[in-house]
Amino acid sequence: MFRKKWSLSALEKEQAALLAENMSLDPFIALMLVSRGITAPLDIDEFFSSDVILSSPFGIRDMDKAVDRIRPAIESKEKIAVFGDYDADGVTATALLYSYLKSCGADAVYYIPDRMTEGYGTSIEAIDELNKQGVKLIITVDNGIAAVEETEYAKKLGIDMVITDHHKAGSVLPDAVAVVDPHREDDPSPFKEWAGVGVAFKLVSAIEGVDGESLLEEYSDLIAIGTLADVVSLTNENRALVKAGLEKINSAPRLGIEMIKQISSASKSLSSTGVVFTVAPRINAAGRMGSAYRALELLLCEDGQRARSLAEEIDSANKTRQSVEADITRQAINSIEENGYKYDRVLVVSGKGWHSGVIGIVAARLVEKYGKPAVVIAVDEDGAKGSARSLGDFSMYDALLSCEKMLTHFGGHTLAAGLGIEKENIGLFRKAINSYASNKPMPFPTLKLDCKLNPSYITVELANNLSSMEPYGNGNDQPLFGLYGMTVASVHPVGDGKHLRMTLTKGDAGVSVVKFGTSVDAFPFVAGDKVDIAVKLERNEYRGEIRASVQMRDIRFSGVDEDKRVESVRLYESYYRRQELEREKLELLLPDREFLGKVFTYIKNNPARFLDSETLCVRMGLPMDYYAKLLIALDVLEELKTVQKSENGNYFIPETIEKTDLSRSKILNDIEGRLTR
Repeated sequence: MFRKKWSLSALEKEQAALLAENMSLDPFIALMLVSRGITAPLDIDEFFSSDVILSSPFGIRDMDKAVDRIRPAIESKEKIAVFGDYDADGVTATALLYSYLKSCGADAVYYIPDRMTEGYGTSIEAIDELNKQGVKLIITVDNGIAAVEETEYAKKLGIDMVITDHHKAGSVLPDAVAVVDPHREDDPSPFKEWAGVGVAFKLVSAIEGVDGESLLEEYSDLIAIGTLADVVSLTNENRALVKAGLEKINSAPRLGIEMIKQISSASKSLSSTGVVFTVAPRINAAGRMGSAYRALELLLCEDGQRARSLAEEIDSANKTRQSVEADITRQAINSIEENGYKYDRVLVVSGKGWHSGVIGIVAARLVEKYGKPAVVIAVDEDGAKGSARSLGDFSMYDALLSCEKMLTHFGGHTLAAGLGIEKENIGLFRKAINSYASNKPMPFPTLKLDCKLNPSYITVELANNLSSMEPYGNGNDQPLFGLYGMTVASVHPVGDGKHLRMTLTKGDAGVSVVKFGTSVDAFPFVAGDKVDIAVKLERNEYRGEIRASVQMRDIRFSGVDEDKRVESVRLYESYYRRQELEREKLELLLPDREFLGKVFTYIKNNPARFLDSETLCVRMGLPMDYYAKLLIALDVLEELKTVQKSENGNYFIPETIEKTDLSRSKILNDIEGRLTR
């Protein structure tokens, strides 16, 4: 039922043509820049420049106070603890600051809490442990902005705290020596979108007394990995830092990163996408499935044999993570479907024994599947931990803030957050957060296409030109193109049937497109179908031959009315949320006997075809005004056990069918009852 709404960017072709002429740019690249709002000559030069110009780190509030406390600690050999986090951003930030302090001769140690037993951020127990080690100064990276009580406790023990973080600040700041967080309300710095590792780098630059350019040779790879992994905006200085980091990763990577590349069979040259899907998941997996110390040690390691052993360990952890994640995702989807949560504005699902290390990824999977914010909660004997993901401009942090009285703790930002809750309050929390969402405009996920593309324009030259816009990420998405009115010529399985390749034609032009993660059996399109596809282009080098690789992001039947489809989905869900609906809307939902019969007959007569709800609507020749009615009809037929739906959304007729008696349908009776009130 769920598919993102396609949105085609408005193109200023005349402005792009003028820009291409004045700036000596490829016309297509000029078009991409205009679509992103990058039109000023200085902004264009900065976008493509390999030079890194960084702002003064002292533009961030309290940076001077942090430096004034850290420098004497280094010189006097006070024991300093770098207190990090177990994700890729936190691990790279810890590695960066710790290695810098050691290079200065500091007496430094590091501490990363265990995800399973300690949870996120500083804790009283961790401070006690560091106190036993004789630590006199704790510097947090990628955490600490919410450590109000912990900072007070440390102070009583004679331990100073310097907080560096990038998460949203609460109403009360920790009473630390310094609180360096660009999201403080009183922070004057113009750029706020640092990752935790970015703030740590700014701190190191400030201690060193430089803007930071001279430190990039040593630390840009760590900055790039943490910044890309945390999906912060890849604009302003972040873009420059990631670009410098990718160059280091590909030309002179530190030993640990080189070992990850070798173990994962990654290409010699990694793009930003390659880092996100190859390096970052393995660093994250160490903290998710065991100890983040393995990943940290790998990034700091200078012994080849030890580095390879650690890389193999975290690669194994990543494979375990993938298996556990897939299992919990299946359980979460089953719970959502069986309990009717899929109609909620915000999905809240929980399970006993779920591994808390992967619930954030599961939440992201649910957002992708259902197109809604999701909260996944792992329940154990000690309580419950949750991880939340959002989309669009629906702030998960604000949503949790509205429910804070029933949470033991929470923190995060607009698109991602974590929480603690007593297990008996999960049901109340589900109601509360959905009540909050009922008064907010809920986003319908959108797939934004940069422009339409004639398939004859797909060339190696175009792929090469597009690579100049790297690195891609949040704020500079990889260009997405629409190929409209294409005819499917063939569909074939590839990669042992896990993926598929399509050949499509339009006039005299043809194009081969690969779609990863979808088998032919679960694909509703066949030869002869007229479709629109959303694709991205990449430069692919294999055995010395360079090709333009075309990868499918989405596909739809040509001519689908997207607005009507979205309206139908909204109406359908409104019914199941028991909202008050006008008579006209209820009539749009109610299928009569004839309509139900047509739906059943079509499914029965086409057993070889994959029929999800949207495909069925199109193949039956129904307008999208009827999509909500069709969804209800399918629910009624499922309810009466005359139709079944597979896990991947395919409707089919079961081998044995009970005698159909429409009067037994609770759904039909309910809609008819609401119509007669």
